[in-house]
Amino acid sequence: MKKLILASNNAKKLKELKAILSDMDVEILSQREAGCNFEVEETGTTFAENAYLKAKAVFDTTGEATVADDSGLMVDALNGEPGVYSARYAPGGHDASDKEKYMYLLSKLEGVTDRRAKFVSSICCLLPDGTEIRTEGECRGQILTEPHGEGGFGYDPVFMPDGYSDSMAVLGSEVKNKISHRAHALEKFRTELRRINGTDK
Repeated sequence: MKKLILASNNAKKLKELKAILSDMDVEILSQREAGCNFEVEETGTTFAENAYLKAKAVFDTTGEATVADDSGLMVDALNGEPGVYSARYAPGGHDASDKEKYMYLLSKLEGVTDRRAKFVSSICCLLPDGTEIRTEGECRGQILTEPHGEGGFGYDPVFMPDGYSDSMAVLGSEVKNKISHRAHALEKFRTELRRINGTDK
């Protein structure tokens, strides 16, 4: 496999995917670079369903190996919210900024002492020979009472991973690419891809 399309136009996700798969000889393109100028409606009720919907839409258009992820934050005290609605959780939905989303989350947790949470990432990859690769990863931690740091994206400024003393935004991309939910899911994906390609050395 020489080409892999990411079913997303998110530049930060593309950069993260390229970094984690940097030792593999594969060209990674965004869906726009592959000629797919559409947005896939995320109608699934789980991260796995949404990842499949996104991968299938781009794969059906291009016929090329396609990988998609759907991920989000699940907060224990909010019964798993925001979950699959993480990207459109705040008032304003998809149009809300990252800051509006995490500040809305903090407002929902005001006065709540149980701040346990986890990021979850579900990956689906469809290959031209009909092979499907599905992996999941998670990163457990706590929701801070106020945002720290400017790095990362999404809820990173308010999420402190277990074993660390500051937010994901402060820890930076080098640490994040090792411990994040997406990193864990992508590591499993890379292992599966190597096994399928016969390069699992």
